[in-house]
Amino acid sequence: MYNKKSKKWAFILIAPFVLLFSLFWLTPLLYGVVISFFNWNISNGNNGFVGFNNYINILTPGTIYNDMFVRGLINTLVYVVISVPPLILISLALALVIDKLPGILKPIFRTIFFLSYSVSVTAVSAIFLWLFNSNAGYVNSFLNEPVNWLGEQPYAWITILIATVWWTIGFNMLLFVNALDEVDGSLYEAADLDGAGAFNKLRYITLPEIRNVTVFIFITTVIASFNLYGQTLLITNGGPEQTTTSLIMTIQQAVFNLNQLGVGSAMAILMGLIMMIVTGSQYWFAYRKKEYKEVAK
Repeated sequence: MYNKKSKKWAFILIAPFVLLFSLFWLTPLLYGVVISFFNWNISNGNNGFVGFNNYINILTPGTIYNDMFVRGLINTLVYVVISVPPLILISLALALVIDKLPGILKPIFRTIFFLSYSVSVTAVSAIFLWLFNSNAGYVNSFLNEPVNWLGEQPYAWITILIATVWWTIGFNMLLFVNALDEVDGSLYEAADLDGAGAFNKLRYITLPEIRNVTVFIFITTVIASFNLYGQTLLITNGGPEQTTTSLIMTIQQAVFNLNQLGVGSAMAILMGLIMMIVTGSQYWFAYRKKEYKEVAK
């Protein structure tokens, strides 16, 4: 009788999640996969089944869709490479600083550093458009030197990177702070008795103890960077010369500018597959060394 009640309540509790997951994630995903096999336009709807032609057009060098997809993919990968390290390292540094603060100050500074994460991408973009404006921006006024932050590279990427770090750093920092709170304090006490310095305690105690959280943050940060859209759209509008046009912006252009919903869906599916390969490789590489050490022992 108890088991039947437990199963009933388990089903009741999990049912809303399954329903919403199916409605807002699984159904659109499956529908997008189906559309990617059709010549589907926004203006006149479905024009017939084309099989893998949309994918072939995207992957065939020289076609307009291939040029768009490759350019967007390269730009996105550039952003992933330049954004992931500071988003992780700076958030870890902030978490380590907060971890050393007196107990009464910890929640105050956690809140201060996390506040920017609650700001909308529109507001963040407006702030950094004002700060890095080439003509009357605050940064150029402070530097007393005309730098075309939004119209030249690498300045455009630097602007987007600074905006992203300021905007999203609080989320990763909060995860690191929670992970540091779970580290056993007796390990540090033993290290102090052995005369270990701050660097050695960080290397041999802190980082190994928060390894799982670090891997999780690394993977989620890569996924978030792959989904770059709002900052480049609102700050640089994909410029200069489409060098900051992300893959999601490319998909948007294929759907709304070229009226090719089928091609856009195929691009989105390919993007999802690339993200799965990248994040899967990260997970495998992160735990392969750990498993190898355990086998070696």
